[in-house]
Amino acid sequence: MSEVFRKLLIILLVVVLPLSLLSACGSKSTGQNGHVKLELFSNKSESIETLKSMIQKFEEQNPTIKIELNAPPEAETVLKTRLTKNDIPDLMAIGGNYTFGELARAGVFHDFSGDSNVNKVHEAYMDMLKNLVGSEKEGIFGIPYAANANGVIYNIEKLEALGLQPPTTWDEFIHALEVAKEAGETPIYFTLLDAWTGMVTWNSLAANLQGDDFAQKRSSGEVTFQDRYSEVADKFLTLLNYGQHDRFGVGYGDGNNAFARGESLFYLQGVWAIPEITKANPDIKLGVFPFPVTNQSAQNRLVSGVDVLLSMGAKTKYPEEAKKFIDFMLQEEIAKQYITEQSAFSAVQGVFQDDPIMVGFKTSFETGNITSFPDHYYPPGMQVANLVHEFLLEGKNKEAFLDRLDQEWDKVEQR
Repeated sequence: MSEVFRKLLIILLVVVLPLSLLSACGSKSTGQNGHVKLELFSNKSESIETLKSMIQKFEEQNPTIKIELNAPPEAETVLKTRLTKNDIPDLMAIGGNYTFGELARAGVFHDFSGDSNVNKVHEAYMDMLKNLVGSEKEGIFGIPYAANANGVIYNIEKLEALGLQPPTTWDEFIHALEVAKEAGETPIYFTLLDAWTGMVTWNSLAANLQGDDFAQKRSSGEVTFQDRYSEVADKFLTLLNYGQHDRFGVGYGDGNNAFARGESLFYLQGVWAIPEITKANPDIKLGVFPFPVTNQSAQNRLVSGVDVLLSMGAKTKYPEEAKKFIDFMLQEEIAKQYITEQSAFSAVQGVFQDDPIMVGFKTSFETGNITSFPDHYYPPGMQVANLVHEFLLEGKNKEAFLDRLDQEWDKVEQR
């Protein structure tokens, strides 16, 4: 080897190789070809195809940013486990519930205070998220995106055949149930083989009967379930009398199909059941109305909550790119696609659900006569769905049941 060539090789090793290593490190942190890869973590398996479509549109507009969707089963448990390893996703599309509040207080999420996107969404849903976080942690840690609603789904043709109108008070509702029963119809179809489905009715009743700020007052010891939930328990037991004979033997999927076949007049479910019902019977004529829990129609607020909020990890390496994706998702056209495909309601101002099935909820949304899901504020370790299910099966000893709820609340909060 010549002396000149040897010196040139040394120069290359000393100068060029470190530069190439630096380049390789940069490539590793941003993915191949300089692309940034972000993880979008979702807790809704139902929306996977919708999110994939939206991601594809985003990537077409932003070819240097790749979004990897992750929507695992038992998503909340998976997310909490990852947090113990400081493995926080860049982007999250998750529910506005107790877990969100816990994680926000722990500093998991980016603070959107001062972000213009906050002004794009309805204030009522922003307030729901703030209440979940509580006053001990200042900031805005998620942008409400999509809302769902609990209510009563009904078979329009059956209601008309019975000469009835959608009831607006509790007494009118009970009257409609009695008329259906006397006519040989099943008034309500229950799917209590799956315990969680009982929480739809429980939430609808409790939201309008428990009083305001129940969870906050329960935590401070000002109220108890014994104080506030006696009427909730009584009215749920009353409704059970109008269900089909095997109300504890049918699960959610079979219940959707049964209602689609016309096996009952009313179905106490959330709007998420509507796509499944119409898939089973595209010709069925459906309507919805807020659950008429009291005899004061104006007090019967529609139970609606933040089904999906958008947030980003507080320590994501790519805050600008993550923010760009959230900006994209909040565009009216994209927000409209989501609620259309998911039979949901948009938290984004100016984006409306125009499915004619949903017209019965329209006034509630327009007037702001809505309230949140009570169980979004229960400590998740309580397993309320199972406790309610046990109570309904036994149908007795209401005081012991309510006392058990109080005991479980205290037990979880004291851990």
